[in-house]
Amino acid sequence: MRSFCFIGIGVVLGIAGVTLAHRHQDGESVRVISDQEIKEKLDGNNAMVTAVEVTLGPGQAGVSHRHPGPGFVYVLEGEYELGIDDQPTKVLKAGETFYEPTGCLHRVTKNPSIKQSTRLIAFVLHPRNIQEISVPETAKVKNSDAGQTHDLRD
Repeated sequence: MRSFCFIGIGVVLGIAGVTLAHRHQDGESVRVISDQEIKEKLDGNNAMVTAVEVTLGPGQAGVSHRHPGPGFVYVLEGEYELGIDDQPTKVLKAGETFYEPTGCLHRVTKNPSIKQSTRLIAFVLHPRNIQEISVPETAKVKNSDAGQTHDLRD
């Protein structure tokens, strides 16, 4: 009976954790579905995979960002406008997939429809010690006096 109670408490806490792991980022809603440690290593580091559901309302766009590991994405519903690094922007439809290499600039993330929502399921592999799987690209300004570029996060 005691084991059954601990299992029940674990399930409730797990569901609460997944529910609380829902966040909004400038036009997109991101919900963590699962975090799982994996046996394989990523660049020599212990790794894990995080699965997320991303929802974009009609006409909404997310911010430019990068991932600390490769991403594999499935368009579950609607259409999705994608722009990676300097590659031409393309529109994907429900049922299509794409791959994002580690550290690439995901410069366009947009729902091109004005009527229908877009939903994606993404699996991002990343080192276990990294919690944030989407890192917003910051604006950079050039210091005209020294001719240097400065990252605004500093």
